[in-house]
Amino acid sequence: MIRFYLLAMGAFLALGLFPKSHRLMNALASGNALLHLALTCTALLTLDLPVRYGPSLYLDHLNLYVELITVLGFCAAAPYAKGYTESLMEEGELDPKNLKLFYLAFNLLLVTATAALFSDNLALFWIFAELTTVCAAVLVSILSARENIDAGMKYVFIVSGAMLFAFLGLIFLFTLSARALGEGTLSWTELMENASSFSPALLLASFTFVFIGFGAKAGIAPFHTWLPDAYARAPSVSAILSGLMQNLGIYGILRTYALLRVSDSAPQASFILIAAGLFSIALAAFSMLQQRNLKRLIAFSSVEHMGLLLIGIGIGTPLALFWVLFYMLVHVLVKEALLFAAGILHRQYGSNMREDVRDVFKLQPRAAWTLILGSVAIVGMPPFPLFPAKFFILLESAEVSPYLTLAILLLLILAAASFSNFLLKAFSKVTEEGEEKGEGKETGYRKKSFHDPYVVRAGMRIPTVFMLALALLLGIWFPEPLRVLLEAIVLELGYV
Repeated sequence: MIRFYLLAMGAFLALGLFPKSHRLMNALASGNALLHLALTCTALLTLDLPVRYGPSLYLDHLNLYVELITVLGFCAAAPYAKGYTESLMEEGELDPKNLKLFYLAFNLLLVTATAALFSDNLALFWIFAELTTVCAAVLVSILSARENIDAGMKYVFIVSGAMLFAFLGLIFLFTLSARALGEGTLSWTELMENASSFSPALLLASFTFVFIGFGAKAGIAPFHTWLPDAYARAPSVSAILSGLMQNLGIYGILRTYALLRVSDSAPQASFILIAAGLFSIALAAFSMLQQRNLKRLIAFSSVEHMGLLLIGIGIGTPLALFWVLFYMLVHVLVKEALLFAAGILHRQYGSNMREDVRDVFKLQPRAAWTLILGSVAIVGMPPFPLFPAKFFILLESAEVSPYLTLAILLLLILAAASFSNFLLKAFSKVTEEGEEKGEGKETGYRKKSFHDPYVVRAGMRIPTVFMLALALLLGIWFPEPLRVLLEAIVLELGYV
């Protein structure tokens, strides 16, 4: 199975260097994502997991599950990219000469993420995770605007700088394993087997450094400052950042925290996770109140949700972890739908999507309703699947402290109010009688007319609706295979 993965990754990367046609480049990107999806599903259904290939490659239920979430995001983003990049080129925001670079970075991002997830050696995982940072930065800064380059550079400096701390944490782990085993190792499977013999204090120090690095990649406060700029400035194809980069950070934290669960330092690590999660939710909730840009609002929402995931991991019960894992999936589905719809409105109105939105239900009804339903979903209202995920994490948090539950609940209500306030102010505006039909405002890169609808291509509409529909389906029906998969992950990570 791993050979098919390697052959597929190499073939699509090589083929991507040759075509000059936009349609062919997009078809290769879509094919790359679909093939990864097919191989991931085949591995989950046919392999007797966990299984190890050689000294460095390892497949288990957790990394295949995160890979499944990742490729779902890419499968939706690839067709969306075609219509969106065509619009960018028509408006002069994307140089056609950079189109091949865009798709090369797009495909390479999926390849490096897959390599990171399937690495049993934590040093290899760190290297490939860093390569995803470079690929994602190319996608952020690909547009012909200085602000995009600034956002891309900020992203690289913050995340790569924080990842140096993760590297120090891995050095600590290697030293710990050398003292306990006589020979150092960074194999995750070997570390899990011997973590109980490690020094609790040094293991906690190692976890703290690793947490800083992967917390920055996940967008955890106070290492989140790259996230609003990346979301606001990057093309909406960068919705894959929420499905890939942030989940990759959470994945790294999950792996390293599992080592501490068999150690006496587990309570201290749990406190770090819960405190960081609560701080992230609080900072995001208050920041969302001030936002005038829709993409920045969605970015701070991601900070909020990553904080809740940290709290669920820190609680440390099997039920909390089960719903954290489910949360990782449905958050990506809803967040990508929101960002895709926000991208359509950005093409219609420009960057200031609260002050300049007019007649949205007339000009872009599908995007407007997607944002409304997506906002209902993202704040955790039934029948969408974030409701049970949030409910059970809150329920488990009461075992830690009822005051913690109350604080989280109040902050989540504040975040929900921010979404409602933004949409009510933005979507309630209509063109007043007597206002000239062709009159508009200079917003973004061209003069927008309130009565000149942006033509949304089918490739942009379908992924937007699909991701939201899939999220709704998971809200009313919990598939048995998904339940079995999540329970297997809980057991493999040692939660009993």
